[in-house]
Amino acid sequence: MTRRMLLLMALAVAIATAQTPKRINKAIELLAQGQPIYYTSAHGGFEEGVKMAQTWADYITYDIEHSPYDVSKLADFMRGLVKGGPTKSGHRTPAVIVTLPVGGWDEASMRANTWVVQQVLATGVHGLILVHARSPEAAKVYVEAARYPFNRLRVNEGLGEGWRGSGGQGTAAAIWGVSVKEYLQKADPWPLNPQGELLLGLKIEDKVALANVDRTLKIPGIAYAEWGPGDMAMSLGYPDNHDPPYPKPMIDARAKVLAACKANKIAFLNQVRPNDVVDMIKEGVMVGASSQEAADIGRKHTKRTMPW
Repeated sequence: MTRRMLLLMALAVAIATAQTPKRINKAIELLAQGQPIYYTSAHGGFEEGVKMAQTWADYITYDIEHSPYDVSKLADFMRGLVKGGPTKSGHRTPAVIVTLPVGGWDEASMRANTWVVQQVLATGVHGLILVHARSPEAAKVYVEAARYPFNRLRVNEGLGEGWRGSGGQGTAAAIWGVSVKEYLQKADPWPLNPQGELLLGLKIEDKVALANVDRTLKIPGIAYAEWGPGDMAMSLGYPDNHDPPYPKPMIDARAKVLAACKANKIAFLNQVRPNDVVDMIKEGVMVGASSQEAADIGRKHTKRTMPW
């Protein structure tokens, strides 16, 4: 075998190794490396899943807050992602984070809607985001609803026992490409569980949620939060101020959520654009709602090596 052939073989092995994922959830793998992540949106079924399997984004936000609550369509979307995968980074699918159709208004309403959390997770998605997270009590139930009762980290230390029951793990495991036993071990919130593969977020998007944000973001199991400028604007009396320039009350609201994220060592989500993505990253934005152009600029700035 010639030296050239040996070098080519070594290069092929190096490339393959570089593209072998260390985790199921691509978004978590990047955040654990200190790399910002970027997302796009979806709300379709199987065919859209096949098409989006090769997305430029690190994760896909699947909306069932303002779109119809159709778990069958979501399950078809996940199967489509598997059909169209793997990603260029070697992950079986991009991560999928579902925007839930229930709000974190208070503990009672969240308890009444834990069934939604369980049904959505059974499709094999990789995380959730709870809208209008007004109270720490609601956030606590939200995290508990996403956990199995045998996961004991922080139980009686800020959390109660998990609510998730047996029944959906087989479907979810098939989407993740792991055994049921492995799914049960890994389907727990990160970074609460360092081996967990579920990413749980909160939208602090109205003035009541804003008033409680410092307490809410202390709940174990929350990985990221956003300030939801569209809803926050409405709550503060500005009907159509989703995009900048913002009035001072909105600037102050954003600053308060960002500060609470930093204080609790969780990621902050904000829209990023080609002209501001670098400044946003420097400010502390780790989750970006973005275009491909903005994501490319951000990835170059942080010297990211993982393909997308």
